[in-house]
Amino acid sequence: MGLQKTALKNGIKKLLDDMAKAQQPSHDLFADRLATLIDTYVKTGTVTVAQGIAVSTTGSATAQTGVT
Repeated sequence: MGLQKTALKNGIKKLLDDMAKAQQPSHDLFADRLATLIDTYVKTGTVTVAQGIAVSTTGSATAQTGVT
């Protein structure tokens, strides 16, 4: 699944609207909500690794080799 850019954009717009309407805008609240939006956005991504990539461990007698 690709990153959900539209959801991030809509979340940022809502955050900005909320801050504009706030009686006492808070930089701390803004930063916290923006960080949460970005964290959620990044977690929507999926990492795909191709099969057959060689994998090995080193440093001990139990080091193993294999593929993804």
